[in-house]
Amino acid sequence: MERDSFECVSSLDGIYEEEIHQHLQFSSLVKSQNNVVVQENSPTSVHELLECPVCTNSMYPPIHQCHNGHTLCSTCKTRVQNRCPTCRQELGDIRCLALEKVAESLELPCKYDFLGCIEIFPYYSKLKHEAQCNFRPYNCPYAGSECPAVGDIPFLITHLRDDHKVDMHSGCTFNHRYVKSNPREVENATWMLTVFNCFGQYFCLHFEAFLLGAAPVYMAFLRFMGDETESRNYSYSLEVGANGRKLIWEGTPRSIRDSHRKVRDSHDGLIIQRNMALFFSGGERKELKLRITGRICKEQLNPDGGVCIPNVCS
Repeated sequence: MERDSFECVSSLDGIYEEEIHQHLQFSSLVKSQNNVVVQENSPTSVHELLECPVCTNSMYPPIHQCHNGHTLCSTCKTRVQNRCPTCRQELGDIRCLALEKVAESLELPCKYDFLGCIEIFPYYSKLKHEAQCNFRPYNCPYAGSECPAVGDIPFLITHLRDDHKVDMHSGCTFNHRYVKSNPREVENATWMLTVFNCFGQYFCLHFEAFLLGAAPVYMAFLRFMGDETESRNYSYSLEVGANGRKLIWEGTPRSIRDSHRKVRDSHDGLIIQRNMALFFSGGERKELKLRITGRICKEQLNPDGGVCIPNVCS
């Protein structure tokens, strides 16, 4: 989510020029200050002047303007085919340097102030902070689709339960059995997401099959429903085995700030090759029958040695 350059993102692709023009007609455009048009019948703040009239997002350099002083962001300049959506004059390559200079003097609150962020930032630093703000909403952690839902953790828990029908469990230990009649059908198949309520927090247990190169594999991993700094307070273990053999994985749950695909592609979890999975399944190795057990632990500061010791939830 790093942003090395500033860009104004618009969702108006596909809107015809005529529709944009009608959408942007001002009721009374008669005064101009520093070549930036303002409305006569209502007070115009500097913040409003820095709002792109097309996409309504904040504008960052380069801020463009037409010969009549109407401004818009660089992204929307391309999307309106280099013609001012207000007066339909050709935009050219005129920069509104006065407005860019005014922006340098501003300090604004984080846009997530309604969620609890109290920070104030210079105008040009605001976007960088908001991309990493701890109060920004979380994306839906469901891996089976590109779900557009965003929100805080309580909202996502309700969303996962009601909309995705995800199984919810309480406790810090688990014992799951995964069965599949045709273990060869593994390409990018997401199988299961289970949510656990443990230590007053929520964790997502993923189990799926996918191709690693040309080889089909199975993978289980845990994600923490919170920020990365909090996730480091917990650890987990996963175990799978049968016939006197077993595989064990121990690690720290990744935050759901990291996408499901990012965690999976980093192989940060218990990975089981298909031949080993079929060996654990027993029988004639024609059906996948895996039993995965696990435990979530909370790291606790040792008052004597100053190191973290696991505090296992019973």
